[in-house]
Amino acid sequence: MQQDILINWSPQETRVAIIEHGAVQELHVERTLERGLVGNVYLGKVSRVLPGMQSAFIDIGLERAAFLHVADVWNPPAEGETISAARATQSQTPIERQVFEGQSLMVQVIKDPIGSKGARLSTQISIAGRLLVFLPQDDHIGVSQKIPLAQREELRNRMQSLCGSQGGGFILRTNAEDASDSELAEDIAYLRKAWARIKEASMTLPAQSLLHQDLNLLQRVLRDLVGEGTQTIRVDSREQFEALHAFGAEFMPMAAQKLQHYKGERPIFDLYSVDEEIGKALGRRVDLKSGGYLIVDQTEALTTVDVNTGGYVGARNFDDTIFKTNLEAAQAIARQLRLRNLGGIIIADFIDMGREDHKEEVLAEFKKQLQRDRVKTMAGGFSQLGLVEMTRKRTRESLAHMLCEPCAACEGKGIVKTARSVAYDIFREILREARQFHPREFRIVASPKVIELFLDEESQHLAGLSEFIGKPVSLQSETAMGQEQFDIVLM
Repeated sequence: MQQDILINWSPQETRVAIIEHGAVQELHVERTLERGLVGNVYLGKVSRVLPGMQSAFIDIGLERAAFLHVADVWNPPAEGETISAARATQSQTPIERQVFEGQSLMVQVIKDPIGSKGARLSTQISIAGRLLVFLPQDDHIGVSQKIPLAQREELRNRMQSLCGSQGGGFILRTNAEDASDSELAEDIAYLRKAWARIKEASMTLPAQSLLHQDLNLLQRVLRDLVGEGTQTIRVDSREQFEALHAFGAEFMPMAAQKLQHYKGERPIFDLYSVDEEIGKALGRRVDLKSGGYLIVDQTEALTTVDVNTGGYVGARNFDDTIFKTNLEAAQAIARQLRLRNLGGIIIADFIDMGREDHKEEVLAEFKKQLQRDRVKTMAGGFSQLGLVEMTRKRTRESLAHMLCEPCAACEGKGIVKTARSVAYDIFREILREARQFHPREFRIVASPKVIELFLDEESQHLAGLSEFIGKPVSLQSETAMGQEQFDIVLM
C-alpha cells in the first residue's frame, strides 16, 4: 500500500499524518512538555545509599534525585553462570556492597517521576529498535511471548546467525514475527551504533549527564513508520528537515532518501484536510459515503462501534442495503481504530444479516482491512448476538485521551441533570438543612437556567417551601456555575 507521510512541526508540538489514497489513515501527536523520561540513559552519581531500604538515591541532573532499588541493580552473570542464577545471587547481595556514595553509574529510567517521587532507575540498559530490543550487558536472545511457540525457535536461530560474535543480547519484539533477514540486520546495526555512542559519551561527559534519549516522534517516523510503500516524507520545518536528514543518513539511509522539505504556502495539513479529520476523530458519529453511519463510544473497559443504515436506500432490496452498509462499515471501522488509536477490547455491532454468505464476506473484508494495521489485532467471528469481538494492542494513549479531558460540567459522564432535577435536589437540601439549622434566611446560588426555573415554573413550589420552613428563600444567579452545581447559603 503506497503512502505519504506529512510532518507538521512547531516548538511545542509535533504532528504526523499518514496518508493513503488521499485519506488520513493514522495520526501521531507528541507535545514537548509531555515527553516522558522512560528509556533515557544517564551517567548518574550516587548521592545516598540507604541500607535499611535496600535502595540508593542517584543524582541524574533532574530537580529530584532518582531512586534505585537493589532489585534493579544488574550485574552480568559470571562465566558459566546462568542468568537466573546471577539474578538470585544479586538479589541476596546487599545494595551497600554493590554501590557506594560518589560512584558514577550508568542508569536508565524505567518509571517517570510522579508527584513528589523521583524517577525509578535500573542499571540494566536496554535500547529499543523497530523490531528488536538490544541488551548490551547480556548475551541472551529472547523472543516475545506473543509470537507463536512454533516460530520462536526459528527466529532465535536466525538471530544467532545474524548477530555474529560481537556480543550483546536481543529480544525480538512482536512485530518482528514476519521480518526479513535484511530488516533484522538493519535494526541490529542501528542498535549497535546507538550503544557505541552511549559508551563513548559515558567516557567523555561528566556525571549527571544525559547519554541517550529515547527517539522523539520525528526520529521514530524513520524508525517505525517508514516502509517499502512509503513514497515521500514531507517536513514543513527547514531546521527539522535537516536534523532528520542527518539522523537518517547515519542510521536509516533508505528512509532518509524519501525526505522532502515542504515549502508550500498552505499549511501542510491543509493538503489533505488533516485538521478536519482530527475534529471528526474526536466525535462519536462517523458518516459513511453511502448515507449510513457509525457511533463510536470509548469507555474504560472497552470500545463499542455501532453500525446504522441511516439514509442509505441504494440497494435493490433490504438485505442488499444492509450488506452494502456493513461492507463499507468494515473498512471504516478498521480505519477509525488506526486514526483514533483505539486499543484493548473492541466490540463491533454490525447490522443483523440473515444470509450466512453475507456474514462471511463482511467478516473477510473486516479482517482484510485489519491486516493493514501496524499494531497487532485479533478478531473473532460473529457471535450468537451478531457482534464481532476483537482486540487491538495498546501502544500509546488514544487520540481522544491525548487531546481532550473530561468535561468540567458532566465530569466525563456525557450527560448532566436537567434544570428541573437540580431544582428538586435544592428543595430536598433546604428541607434537610432547615431541620438542623435555624438561619434568618436561605439563599440559593445556582446556574442562570436553574434560577430562571425557580422564578417561573417552580415559583409556586418555592413559595410553598418557604412557608413550610418558616424562613424566606432568596435567589442568586451565578454564571460561572455548571448546571448541576449549587450552594445553599445560610444568612
